[in-house]
Amino acid sequence: MKGTMAELIGIEYIEIHEDFLKARMPVDERTFQPLKMLNGGASLALSETLGSMAANLLIDRNKYVAFGMEINANHLKPAKEGYVYGTARPYHVGKSSQVWDIDIRDEVGDRVCVSRLTMTVVEIKDDGLRL
Repeated sequence: MKGTMAELIGIEYIEIHEDFLKARMPVDERTFQPLKMLNGGASLALSETLGSMAANLLIDRNKYVAFGMEINANHLKPAKEGYVYGTARPYHVGKSSQVWDIDIRDEVGDRVCVSRLTMTVVEIKDDGLRL
């Protein structure tokens, strides 16, 4: 993830499994909002990063690429320090679309945010992407 927003805000993948992908993100000056709590946009960045990586791990990247198409989230509890942990699990994996559930929790396991990410899967043509 060198040179990406994920690197800048400190997202790290920590676990990969057959049916989920997990990452963590620090709750610090990189991800704070002005009240010194986790910014909702940072939670969405974690969700999009996790879901996008998970989606692309399930396809043949020599022939296809998956892009985020829609994301929504509910912010349930503030996080003020430490790390938050996101886990992406598939709701649907189809030929042309995928839908992912991303659950974000704090260090004690309390749910901070839930989001759903819809991905589109696009064929890579010899002359570029077919959108």
